[in-house]
Amino acid sequence: MREKNIKRVFLCCLTALAVNTYAQNFNCVSSTEGNTWKQSKVKLQSSAGQTPLLDISGTEEGTTFKAWGTTFNELCWDALNMLTRDEQDDLLKKMFSPEGELRFNRGRISMNANDYARDWYSCDEVSGDFQLKYFNINRDKLAIIPFVRAAQKYNPGMTFWMSPWSPPSWMKINNDYPVRSDRTNKMSPLSDVVLYEDNTETRDNVFPRQLAVNDYMIQDPRYLQTYANFFCKFIDAYKEQGIPIDMIMYQNEAYSYTPYPGCAWTAEGTVRFNVEYLAPTLKKRHPEVALYLGTFNTNRYDYVDKILSDPRMPQSVQGVGFQWEGGQILPKIRAKYPQYKYMQTESECGGGTFDWKAGEHTFHLINHYLGNGCEEYTFWNNTLCDNGESPWGWKQNALIHVDSKTRTATLTPEYYAVRHYSQFVTPGSRVIAYKPSTEGRTPVLVVETPEKKKVVIAGNFNDEAKKVTVKLRDRYLNIELQPHSFNTFEEK
Repeated sequence: MREKNIKRVFLCCLTALAVNTYAQNFNCVSSTEGNTWKQSKVKLQSSAGQTPLLDISGTEEGTTFKAWGTTFNELCWDALNMLTRDEQDDLLKKMFSPEGELRFNRGRISMNANDYARDWYSCDEVSGDFQLKYFNINRDKLAIIPFVRAAQKYNPGMTFWMSPWSPPSWMKINNDYPVRSDRTNKMSPLSDVVLYEDNTETRDNVFPRQLAVNDYMIQDPRYLQTYANFFCKFIDAYKEQGIPIDMIMYQNEAYSYTPYPGCAWTAEGTVRFNVEYLAPTLKKRHPEVALYLGTFNTNRYDYVDKILSDPRMPQSVQGVGFQWEGGQILPKIRAKYPQYKYMQTESECGGGTFDWKAGEHTFHLINHYLGNGCEEYTFWNNTLCDNGESPWGWKQNALIHVDSKTRTATLTPEYYAVRHYSQFVTPGSRVIAYKPSTEGRTPVLVVETPEKKKVVIAGNFNDEAKKVTVKLRDRYLNIELQPHSFNTFEEK
């Protein structure tokens, strides 16, 4: 009798295990334009509806995902401050609370002004101040730091990383914050001569088509060391404000030759500053802060390879950051340099349309970067008003749109594109498989959470419904995706 009972219990356990492993229910969330976040349930099946787009065996290792982040910009804070305090708090909770909808746990901060600052400033515009006696973050205390503290209210454990758009103007060869002259700045057109000099070589299908021949950061050792010290003083100043910066990058978009705050660097100058000045200074004064190389916004593989192939680089930097055109060479670079950590540093911002197509593009970008091994994903402007126009005259999208006339906020299609990922792909999740959107305009990503639950995230950017199958061990998730939809399937 005792043996029969043991056998019965054993069979019951096997049955329960089989049910748990092969007959799961999945919660489904789907969003289409004007009809967002609709919830339902779906069961795994024993047979495939069609050839699986992905086949998950259960042995995949994958990349462990660490953080969803956003950037703290002055114009974002200005947009939020058009709302009532209760409305602000509701949106901040949605964005930053670990139990919220977007669950951002990482912040990006610009050292000195970026293109979504109110105007140009730096933490030390006193020409020749090599001792940085006049360094201060007084401007940051007006908007950036209040914005960060408002986010910390809902997520006290947030961490932060930082990069500059431009050094202080007196540290640059053109003695000004842009790289090139434009009607939106006061830089003399005569200074444009230093960008290319007599170099007329251009290449199609790459960005930039023509490379700068000069480092805009003055390459004199005294300037380079002062700039490295500048980074450390910025870290110190933010630490005093209760804002921990644990990673830095030397430059935002060194390959955008901008009328707004920017700085062009050559490959040689990039290696020199990072290897000989920034890395050793950081190790001496802030060994707890990691140095990543970026942000790379160029698809010139040979140029990025030239920088990373310097034999001193592995001892100097821990990771590499890509955005915009740089994402195109991410798979090839990562394959050649697997020793580095990789992250996406700025989600592309569109043109002030705030439409569903922009949301689809963001959905595609997340699929691409997470599928290709990025441990972090950073969004650019989280909140903008009206047409999202910068002080330098162009328009961008954001996750939250504020109407300055009615003082009301709207969650944009990009907000829902992000939420379909960030609410489910928690820190510590493993990205184990993906199918890019270039194949049938149907991006698919499969993730295993720290609780060992599978999450399947799929989009359909076609004008007709699309049937999709994902094989999960010996069972099949057979789903029909509505046209132009975002979809998340979470194992119960």
